[in-house]
Amino acid sequence: MSSYGQDIYAEGPTNPDTVAALGPLAPMAGVWVGKGGVDIAPKASGPRTHPFEERIELHPVDPGNNGPQTLYALRYHTWMNKPGEHGTYHDQVGYWLWEPATETVLHSLTIPRGQTVLAAGKARPDARQFTLKARRGDTAFGICSNPYLEANFRTESFEITVTIHDDGTWSYEEDTVMIIRGETFHHRDSNRLTRVAPHRPNPLAP
Repeated sequence: MSSYGQDIYAEGPTNPDTVAALGPLAPMAGVWVGKGGVDIAPKASGPRTHPFEERIELHPVDPGNNGPQTLYALRYHTWMNKPGEHGTYHDQVGYWLWEPATETVLHSLTIPRGQTVLAAGKARPDARQFTLKARRGDTAFGICSNPYLEANFRTESFEITVTIHDDGTWSYEEDTVMIIRGETFHHRDSNRLTRVAPHRPNPLAP
């Protein structure tokens, strides 16, 4: 953990151009589409594999300070549907954050099923791949679910690995470990995203 000093109210310097200060997250800024998503989900009859399509927007927001702690962030919204269908298969919002002082990537996500996650992992500013993790019960990087999910589809851990590719695309692989009626299940998702539009600059950016 980086030492920020004793004054927890003293705000540190920031770069007004968020994308320029996003470290390993900078290549992810923009609007992306992925046509080859794969979801391995739990069903009563056993694991079921579904293809999905995805559109995700990641736009920079102005730098944030928790006193001397400085965070740079991309606000995102991802929407998924099954090929050929118009209804929502999955909807998710949150932030990707970079803390330069500790070289930490954070990923917050909230889904409209009454569940939220904050995952984190270490990465160099020029990293082309990084892995973030969260565990149920961890008060720093944990998982919070509504009582029904806790009782029937309890999430024990969440892990996501992001890879930035040389062709300008990026991909992710997720593994969500669940306990369903006493049985352990690995709910896995993956996709590769291609940029279809640039990001909107954050308000402070020159």
